[in-house]
Amino acid sequence: MLKFLSKVRIEFNALDPRTAACMEFLAQCNARKAKESNPACQLVVKRRTDDHPPQITVTFVNGVEEVFDATSTAAQTIRDMILEKGQLLETEQMFREAGEQWPVIIPEEEIRQPAPGTKPRKAEEKK
Repeated sequence: MLKFLSKVRIEFNALDPRTAACMEFLAQCNARKAKESNPACQLVVKRRTDDHPPQITVTFVNGVEEVFDATSTAAQTIRDMILEKGQLLETEQMFREAGEQWPVIIPEEEIRQPAPGTKPRKAEEKK
């Protein structure tokens, strides 16, 4: 998960009962496997003393920053969103390295073109 990120900032008040997602996400970030995937990823923990709701801010390697409300978003959901966006970043990078334009533009006529039919092998064998 951290391999797609350059910075993670976790903010919470330790006395706030809504910190579960922050604590779980912090534990995931501190896991050995996560740290090994990107040792350069900066992890910042800010312990607040005010009523500001817990939040997690992630900065992707391409500079895009996203803020998650940790009171209403589970740590696993945040992790899944990061992985999904990370896969998109990897795909974009592969296309750019291959000299292809990004995003890929599929001509309208190709979208409307009927796909060739496929039959399971067992159905073909019965003939």
